[in-house]
Amino acid sequence: MRSCLSLAECADCLCLASRRAARRITRTFDRELRRHGLRATQFTLLVMLSLRGAMTIGELAEALGAERTTLTRNLALLENAAWVRIQPAEDDARSRVVNVTDQGRLSVAKAFPAWRKAQARTAATIGSDGAAALRWHARRWARNESGEGSATV
Repeated sequence: MRSCLSLAECADCLCLASRRAARRITRTFDRELRRHGLRATQFTLLVMLSLRGAMTIGELAEALGAERTTLTRNLALLENAAWVRIQPAEDDARSRVVNVTDQGRLSVAKAFPAWRKAQARTAATIGSDGAAALRWHARRWARNESGEGSATV
């Protein structure tokens, strides 16, 4: 039996468009950060911890909008590089607290000019209105997911 579906609508799929854009943006940042031994995801984790201080894995996952299992894999790589330290929480040994190390902060500092270059390149590609819209939507969706009024790093 033939379906009445109009699959041509899928050509304008927002999910596909956002995933393509995210991959393109991530590749731009990865390319710039590679010479510092970092990927965009790793740089983001180190910056988040540098700005906010020690966090449990659950808090960090929520702040980043990341899956805990994916985050745990990424943190293991950072811990192996001695860029973060993961320890049991003082009040609950089942919970683990992540903190950036001095070596991790140094890696961020060295990679920061490369991040800035990728940021400028991406902003130039999507334009200032596109960058502002992307930030606005990301913050709005983060607030809606967490139920909070603010979603800043």
